[in-house]
Amino acid sequence: MTKPPRKSSKPLLHESDAPVRGRPRQRRDPAQPSLPLDPMPARIEPCLAQLKTRPPKGEDWVFEIKWDGYRLSVHIEPTGIRILTRGGHDWTHRFPAIKLAAMWLPVGSAILDGEAVVLDEQGRSDFGLLQQSLGGRGGKKISSDAIFMAFDLLYFDGHDLRKSELDVRRHLLEDLVPAGGQGDIRLSEEIEADGDQLLASACEHGLEGIIAKRRDAPYRSGQLGDWLKIKCVQSDSFFIVGYEKSTVARGNIGSLLLAGRKGVELIYVGSVGTGFKEKDAWALREMMDSITQKTPEIKYAGRRKNVVWLQPTLIAEIEYRARTDDGKIRHASYKGLREVQDTAAVYEIV
Repeated sequence: MTKPPRKSSKPLLHESDAPVRGRPRQRRDPAQPSLPLDPMPARIEPCLAQLKTRPPKGEDWVFEIKWDGYRLSVHIEPTGIRILTRGGHDWTHRFPAIKLAAMWLPVGSAILDGEAVVLDEQGRSDFGLLQQSLGGRGGKKISSDAIFMAFDLLYFDGHDLRKSELDVRRHLLEDLVPAGGQGDIRLSEEIEADGDQLLASACEHGLEGIIAKRRDAPYRSGQLGDWLKIKCVQSDSFFIVGYEKSTVARGNIGSLLLAGRKGVELIYVGSVGTGFKEKDAWALREMMDSITQKTPEIKYAGRRKNVVWLQPTLIAEIEYRARTDDGKIRHASYKGLREVQDTAAVYEIV
């Protein structure tokens, strides 16, 4: 159930029970003073969740389900709708159903933060299904299956909400996108539960994990600890920097060699040799054979044979169970390729 908004120390922009209106019904009286309006940002760097192994405790935190898809911001502007990726690329044309749903929201201007997902038959977000709906990495298909799970409201009819606490932003968002809706823009609902119990339930139902957010935090771009992610199974994006040839594996790919980022440097994080589907493996092999190079982009002291080094342009989504003491991933499985525009999502080593 959606948690009723807590009484905030800051005034809400909208307190009545009437639906939110984006435009006035009648002309403004010139004798009345004009309220100052904030300019609408062209783009906002997203707030990112820090990875933790256990949910936080205390009433300062609220929880949501973690969605497995593409992070997007939906801009409702006087000139039209824009849908931007985490890296700032315009993907409006790839999500026409989300665009149409945004046009019908009862607001003149707004910026919604959320995730584009495709749900499976059990209502769980599935990254592989989302990739298929977009035609795979580098595909040019539009997605008719993706929906937008909205979890924050950053701008509302002339007011920049980033300095407002989360409870305020959520109260306004729930007016725009009511809980329980089944349209192409839906509310990612807050869940009233103990964090440990919620995580256990999420894992039992095959979900990716949960998100914890500070109630009274403003919206701050970057990974600053206001949001936390706790996963049932670890999943991150890595550059493919090489592959090991095999005569018996699908696509003749024995394993992929992976790297994360540390500043401008690429650091080897391990390999993955499972999770490939026959068709996807051969398509991946064809892409890799077009970006080979003689020297590695990483410092590599391994003893693998028949390694082909690659330009770091392909980004793989990898699921794994644990990490070694030196930061290598263990029990990894290949999930799919991310779009070339999504380099912002590559794992950062701290």
